[in-house]
Amino acid sequence: MRLSFAAPTSWIALSTLLFSLNASAGIEQQLSQCAAKQDKLDRLICYDKLAAKVGNKAQSSKHVAPVSKPAPTPQAAAVVASTPASAEASFGKAQKVERVELDKVNLTVASVQKNPHGALTITFNNGQVWKQSDTRRYRLKAGDKVYIEKAALGSFLLGKDDTNATIRVKRID
Repeated sequence: MRLSFAAPTSWIALSTLLFSLNASAGIEQQLSQCAAKQDKLDRLICYDKLAAKVGNKAQSSKHVAPVSKPAPTPQAAAVVASTPASAEASFGKAQKVERVELDKVNLTVASVQKNPHGALTITFNNGQVWKQSDTRRYRLKAGDKVYIEKAALGSFLLGKDDTNATIRVKRID
């Protein structure tokens, strides 16, 4: 029973000695001492205490009286705004880009061509060229007013307001 009691007291004495040595040693020395510990938990505690000390020193250095600086020029302000710190501050944040997305476009047919397989190639008055991507029959002539709307999975449907039928199309130009 005496042996089990002596072991914890020696650990306490050893840890007190190490902590007193840590207080006077430099950060590099303290890091090497923490790394030398075999027990994972002791090593983690050592690193946590070292990090807390470094954090307290960094906070105490922030409270130093400000030094007067010359007034920043517009060029200097632009350089400060594009520093890596601002890039790090926005790292991982979702970038919101405002895009205007249309669900439906009304167009007028300029010309219609049919390929040997029967698929339509439609040129509109605004210069866009669309190609039929399915095999359905669809009547279309120059001057018709049509609409193209978004469909499922990034595809598009072409139709007329006065007709219930649509065909699947793909833009080629």
